[in-house]
Amino acid sequence: MTITYKDEAGIAGMRVACRLASEVLDFLTPHIQPGVTTREIDRLACECMKTQGSISATLGYQPPGYPPYPASLCTSVNHVVCHGIPGDKALKKGDIVNVDVTVIKDGWYGDTSRMFIVGEASIAAKRLCAMTFEAMWHGIEQVRPGAHLGDIGWAIQKFAESHGFSVVREFCGHGIGQVFHEEPQVLHYGKPGTGEELKPGMTFTIEPMINAGRREVRELGDGWTIVTKDHSLSAQWEHTVLVTPTGYEVLTLSAGSPPPPASVKAAEALA
Repeated sequence: MTITYKDEAGIAGMRVACRLASEVLDFLTPHIQPGVTTREIDRLACECMKTQGSISATLGYQPPGYPPYPASLCTSVNHVVCHGIPGDKALKKGDIVNVDVTVIKDGWYGDTSRMFIVGEASIAAKRLCAMTFEAMWHGIEQVRPGAHLGDIGWAIQKFAESHGFSVVREFCGHGIGQVFHEEPQVLHYGKPGTGEELKPGMTFTIEPMINAGRREVRELGDGWTIVTKDHSLSAQWEHTVLVTPTGYEVLTLSAGSPPPPASVKAAEALA
């Protein structure tokens, strides 16, 4: 496994790109309302990136075996797990939508996503979004030198499953830097003490996809969109994280980022 460890210049570049990605979501937040189409969300994101001097990493992105991705971000609504392509269908009251943004700035990639609740959603939908956010942070809290990737996956899996949810297995977090997807793979399930050891300078995403029903998924005919097989709701949150000499730094934070859940704040206060 070839992992790229970032030096101070690389970390500085990552900080900028990741903050800009988060600021795109800040910009989009007031526009995600009943009646807006996901294509309009994509258009607004393009405008924001142009203002920043960043570019989308997803537009035209084509890994082996895939068609070129046709949009500047991903919008995954309700039972769409990930890679939802923006289109002309308007969001309606009660929908939940994940907006996943990756920008490139000066050759560095910043990758983050958030869940948005459109209007007033059901208690079950709001609970899924909140628990997925907390699951991501349970994973982030494991990041420190000497810990292992399996510690992250186990913390997420244990939390999600203890609340009656399931963890998608087919998609995972990933290393990121001057390449969109690099080593290591960051699974959102696993066993403590297994997998690659974490070392300062590693940068990777933690982005659990949590389903209200069963974990099985399927791909739609567009070659990108992934949905739950049982049509249950799915949620995802994503941050890009740096391993520091003493713990972690969340790089994808901006003025509009939701604060860590109370459980994380309480743990930090005790540390």
